[in-house]
Amino acid sequence: MKVDLKRELPTYTARRGRFDVVTVPPLWFLMVDGHGDPNTAPAYRDALASLYPLAYALKFLSKIEVGRDYAVMPLEALWWADDLATFTSARDKSRWDWTLMILVPDWLGPGHVEAARAKVRSKGGAPVLDEVRRERLDEGLCVQTLHVGPYDDEGPVLADLHDRFVPEQGLRPTGKHHEIYLSDPRRADPARLRTILRQPVAPA
Repeated sequence: MKVDLKRELPTYTARRGRFDVVTVPPLWFLMVDGHGDPNTAPAYRDALASLYPLAYALKFLSKIEVGRDYAVMPLEALWWADDLATFTSARDKSRWDWTLMILVPDWLGPGHVEAARAKVRSKGGAPVLDEVRRERLDEGLCVQTLHVGPYDDEGPVLADLHDRFVPEQGLRPTGKHHEIYLSDPRRADPARLRTILRQPVAPA
């Protein structure tokens, strides 16, 4: 039976129009870092071209060699910059730093990742394959919501989260802004894109 981790992890659902305080468990990801506008930076394109083949190679390795099948999880990203306004009012994407991520099951260890990497390397076409790493992310307490619509319309939602909701709850932001892309932007109408917006927090 194929495992769908989105259904097993309650923090992979969110509600539009409201902010929820949730506790995210420690999870394992394939990660690769970069900088710049995701629409134009070659580093972003290269990261995607390396992350996805490794994620799928790992999935097939798990099915064939481990005997456990699962659905490849959606793309996620951590975003940060020196000035928070680049995400809200200014939206200057050229100043963004990012980590692209795809969640992987905890039953797959470093040896599995290296075996999958070797298979991808033998086929070529993954320019930053060696920069993709397996890393554990422990976000803990977070605030999250579901945004429906174009990515460039996220600014007011993020401003409301940071400037109103988080302080009202006696909280403060701690970690990096986190997005989970539930829709495929290559296929979905921009007005229907579904994205979980998440912000790690701590008591103020």
